[in-house]
Amino acid sequence: MKSLKSQVTAAIALTSLAVGLCLSACHSSKKEQAAQEQAQSEQDNIEVPPVETVVLEKSKMASTLQVPGELTPYQQVSLYAKINSYVKQYLVDVGSEVRKGQLMIVLEAPEINSQLASARARIKQQEAIYLASKATYDRLANTAKTPGTIAQNDLDQADARRKADLANVEAARATYQETSSNLQYLQIRAPFDGVVSERNASMGAYVGPGGRGSETPLFVVQQQRKLRLVVSVPEVNTGGLSNKQTVTFTVRALPDQQFTARIKRLAGSLDSRLRSERLEMDVENPKKVLLPGMYAEVNVPMKSHDSTFVIPKSALVQSTEKVFVVRVNSNHKAEWIDVQKGLQSKDGVEVYSKALKIGDKLVKTATDEIRDGQPVKDTPAKKEQTKED
Repeated sequence: MKSLKSQVTAAIALTSLAVGLCLSACHSSKKEQAAQEQAQSEQDNIEVPPVETVVLEKSKMASTLQVPGELTPYQQVSLYAKINSYVKQYLVDVGSEVRKGQLMIVLEAPEINSQLASARARIKQQEAIYLASKATYDRLANTAKTPGTIAQNDLDQADARRKADLANVEAARATYQETSSNLQYLQIRAPFDGVVSERNASMGAYVGPGGRGSETPLFVVQQQRKLRLVVSVPEVNTGGLSNKQTVTFTVRALPDQQFTARIKRLAGSLDSRLRSERLEMDVENPKKVLLPGMYAEVNVPMKSHDSTFVIPKSALVQSTEKVFVVRVNSNHKAEWIDVQKGLQSKDGVEVYSKALKIGDKLVKTATDEIRDGQPVKDTPAKKEQTKED
């Protein structure tokens, strides 16, 4: 009897223990479920940032690139003395306007006159020798008409001597012409219409290739009624250049005036140091208002050749890590899309990315504070604001 009662008591204890464990497990499960529901509720209650979006479209964008430029003479030449001589007379000075062929400076070299006299005497000497050898040949030739009187070898030698003496006469005349032509180098003339911008020798100065001042030119002449405007365009912008475009520019000396010029020459290659392409524009300057050496602020029009994605500048994020836009997907979550930047205007910018397609919704005013994968509350941007952008 006691044994039966012990067994019943043990069974009741085991049953109570099982019920307690079951109740404890149920209570723990409910507790975990309540914690998850609370976390989900807290996550749902997190404030979702409101953003305005724009629809991605393709278009052709025209923009303007502002770059510094320099005005240079259309033509510029440095004039040196070709032969050793002395400055005899100056006919123009700094600031003088000269015409093509106008005499600018007279030099003198007394030794040239002596060289000419020597060359002239040399011609006469060679002519006399030639006349003698010619007379000898003519006499032998006439005598040789009688058979057996003159050996053929003697006649041939006389003929060779005559021809050699004639060649010496021609050489003497060439020497005289060479010396005589040096006289023209004693008169320096203007190579084109221009203005004398520099003078580096005084009266009586010894000049020429062997002169002490041979490193510096006697004169520098510039063509100033027509100038060149030279700019360097960075590599990233060279795709929008054309030699049919007109640029506008200003200079500091005349801030209230705007000038225009047409692109005439494209280098067609990039400078190895600056990684930029050289552009040249011709600037008509009849009143010489602009001066060579002036720096200019040049506005170069840039045109996109193909239809590309154009977005507001505010939609592009340029962080220290990368350049990207923020796209809002169908689940109203933000996505960071890496892009490459192209041409840009005052408010718009071209972007390139294979991940983008027409119709995508981009955050109009994007920042890196809108994290990748973050839920957002997006609304379309107003049309009036989009036009202003």
